[in-house]
Amino acid sequence: MTHADAPSHDRTPDDRGPDDRGPDDRGPDDRGPDDRGPATDPPVRAVQHGFRVLLGASLLLAGVGHLTWARTEFLAQVPSWVPVDADLVVVLSGIVEIALGAALIVAIRHRVLVGWLAAAFFVAIFPGNIAQFVEGKDGFGLDTDAARAVRLLFQPVLVAWALWSTGAWAAWRTSDTTPT
Repeated sequence: MTHADAPSHDRTPDDRGPDDRGPDDRGPDDRGPDDRGPATDPPVRAVQHGFRVLLGASLLLAGVGHLTWARTEFLAQVPSWVPVDADLVVVLSGIVEIALGAALIVAIRHRVLVGWLAAAFFVAIFPGNIAQFVEGKDGFGLDTDAARAVRLLFQPVLVAWALWSTGAWAAWRTSDTTPT
């Protein structure tokens, strides 16, 4: 048996081919976010990172507003048909916004998951925006049907923003399965 035919564990790292690499032979580009395997999340550019942090800061600010100075304004977005106390809905959604905002800023290893969660949150609260439009409720200076209609158009932008800035959309496009 020649040296090249020897089992890979008997060869030095210089004698092994690319298929013979062990877990300690990975390069820095092969490491995933938790350093257990190849990277699975697509890289994000600096501009995406900046927009992710901006979205996170906006959610933090909105969440604090839910709990403090803007509580009455947020009550206008709770649909009248929701069978839960409107103030409780505002408080709970504020807590969720604070958690999502913080996660968007600091949970970089889980940014794709957080992106999907933020997008799902924006979809979940969309009925509140629709109710505000249909019921003609004023809040946040949205005191005309035109202003409330424009606000409705912004919700898909928030969903796209969450998915793009976290790399969630790119991760979904390059995967074989949908996120779980």
